[in-house]
Amino acid sequence: MQRFGLLTALVLAAGVTAAAPPAQTPGFHVSRRIPIGGEGGWDALTMDVPSHRLFVTHATRVEVVDVARDTVIGQIPDTPGPHGVALAPDLGRGFTSNGRDSSVTVFDLKSLAILDRVKIPERNPDAIEYDPVTHRVFTFNGGSANATAIDARTGHIVGSVPIGGKPEFAVADGKGVMYVNNEDSSEVVAFDTRTLKVLNRWPLAPGEGPSGIALDREHHRLFSACSNAKLVVLDTGNGRVVSVLPTGQGTDGAAFDSKRGLAFVSNGEGTLTVIQEAAGDRFTVIENAQTQRGARTLAIDESTGIAYVVTAEFGPAPEPTAEHPHPRPRIVPGSFVVLEVRH
Repeated sequence: MQRFGLLTALVLAAGVTAAAPPAQTPGFHVSRRIPIGGEGGWDALTMDVPSHRLFVTHATRVEVVDVARDTVIGQIPDTPGPHGVALAPDLGRGFTSNGRDSSVTVFDLKSLAILDRVKIPERNPDAIEYDPVTHRVFTFNGGSANATAIDARTGHIVGSVPIGGKPEFAVADGKGVMYVNNEDSSEVVAFDTRTLKVLNRWPLAPGEGPSGIALDREHHRLFSACSNAKLVVLDTGNGRVVSVLPTGQGTDGAAFDSKRGLAFVSNGEGTLTVIQEAAGDRFTVIENAQTQRGARTLAIDESTGIAYVVTAEFGPAPEPTAEHPHPRPRIVPGSFVVLEVRH
């Protein structure tokens, strides 16, 4: 009887084991961490897909990271307060927007050597975007409510575009139209990159305070990530709101992977909102992947489907003052890192 009871117990245990649900395949998750270190804050990221190089704005320089080798392979120095990097592969050039001294640094895309420094008359160039149709690079100036157009071949300023508020991120459609989020008025401004004339102003309600922007060029859908935890999808043919989806808190960056039909929003709370696009204007939030607190900007490598975000560790915030009633937490020196997020 003891032997029979032991055999029965083993059979039951085996049955329990067999009935256990299989381990689920993880969704998007942090798969690698690429340390950069150093001190200071950061802003936007830009991926050079053919070379798998990630350009990371950082304090007074731009770090260039080889994501295939998990290492920093170079820097673009003396870029005070860089906010963004625009790439012109057809010209073999790159451009940084330097907020502190209102300038644009021009560099060789292959060697990273600095070629020129363009001073612009407007204040605090923030986002920066290249238009391949006109071979112009545009800075979106947070302190002057406009955009500056620069001939990317010569470095000469050719004009400006009135945005009428605080411009945030922008995206070119590759056909001569630029779209930029206006944070102050919660709208998208579309302008002609040739004539520099504003074509449309489309409200983003119920979205408020838009920052990150991305474009599905094939289906003419524009994605605006808003500070009230909403992603608003617009039809670029008529400005109609197609869909409104929830995101995490502290949104900033947005990107679209055209190969996989996925839109991404990076949230400072430490999540990455992933949205699936399907036929018939169907958009579904498929997950809010965990990243790390502060990871609010991102870039996508469409050749691999991998998303990259950056962040750091944070210490306690300073005591509030009259000038700074809501001080930000201090960044822990040496903790700056790139996070690889893959499915």
